[in-house]
Amino acid sequence: MKTKYSHAKREQYGRLLAALLCDQHFGARPTATLDGPAVLRFTPIRQVNLFVVQQLLGKWTAEMAKLRSPYFDFEDADVRQALTQFMNTLSRRIKLSRPVFEPLLAQAITDTLAGALTPSETFTGKVLGEQTTYTPEQLRETLRYLDVNKPLFENFLDTLPASQEQERDYLTSRFRLHEEAQAAELQPIAGILEQFNALLPLTEKDLYEEGAPIQAASASDSTPPQPANAAPTDAAFAAEDSPAAPTVKAPAPTPPPAPKTAPEPRRPLAEALPAGTVPLYEKLKAEQPAAPSLSETLRQERSSASLAEKAPKVESLREAISINQRFSFINELFNGENMEYHAAIQHLDALPDASTAKRYVTENLAAQYNWTRKEEHINKLLKLIERKFNS
Repeated sequence: MKTKYSHAKREQYGRLLAALLCDQHFGARPTATLDGPAVLRFTPIRQVNLFVVQQLLGKWTAEMAKLRSPYFDFEDADVRQALTQFMNTLSRRIKLSRPVFEPLLAQAITDTLAGALTPSETFTGKVLGEQTTYTPEQLRETLRYLDVNKPLFENFLDTLPASQEQERDYLTSRFRLHEEAQAAELQPIAGILEQFNALLPLTEKDLYEEGAPIQAASASDSTPPQPANAAPTDAAFAAEDSPAAPTVKAPAPTPPPAPKTAPEPRRPLAEALPAGTVPLYEKLKAEQPAAPSLSETLRQERSSASLAEKAPKVESLREAISINQRFSFINELFNGENMEYHAAIQHLDALPDASTAKRYVTENLAAQYNWTRKEEHINKLLKLIERKFNS
């Protein structure tokens, strides 16, 4: 029997951990704010940070949609170009206070736990989103926000016919079959939960639904076996103690049960971290590069030709690269290392001409980061280099 996990418990843990982490960062500085690089490095669990960014992107896209009006031509090339520049400028001014950041963080923690326990939830909620039909190319764009079990999703998309639209229900059912076939290749749940446990105590049992059996019981069993001195499954983060399940009376007399061990009193939230834990935000106190843009560059509205190819010459690559490209380059070309990406772009901006910059990309960087099967991202970077030096 497949283990059933509680969505409510995931949400409860997400809220508690988000409050704890925000206490660490905002506690002594209630008016402090976060920029883009700070969000990407806020927790040691990369998937959580990426899901926060994905939520920001969704909210930002919704805000941009409010600019549309039936009285103006938003499909005009000049309007689209102006909007793109505005979006890039605005999104480099990310400023998140605790009241707006903490709910995003809590949801990202909940979604990360859901994906670790049941990858199909990540597929339907994070990869498919709200559309009804998709091509593999459209779905692949969402993979930049995935870290946990990313090869599982990449391999699935590789099985789909290129450029062919598929219905949501078909993709969902087919992915579940793919997940079952690749079960041995999934990241161990224990390893992912251990990362959370280091921040706030958590075990897999803490996420079980109340009364859900771990495995199928035999027909003669009246109650599931319990280990000696077992703690309540929700003791780590439940808001209230759950009522005890009613005892099933056996037909024959049974010896009296052993007295139950009283659960340990819950520690205050501020004491939940192990002693000596370094605040997660400590490394962010050093000077950070400029915050990345949150621009999607109107991908859904433009033609197949990149806007970067049509745009006028820019003074620096750093300013020309939109948030969509920036996160793509960081995740796909620089192994998620934000600082290494910034160092490489800064070096490219300092080179004297396009040919030198291209050689640095195709020879030095490609060898250093083993850029195999990265042609799409490399070509985008090379086109931006042409825009800087040759336009």
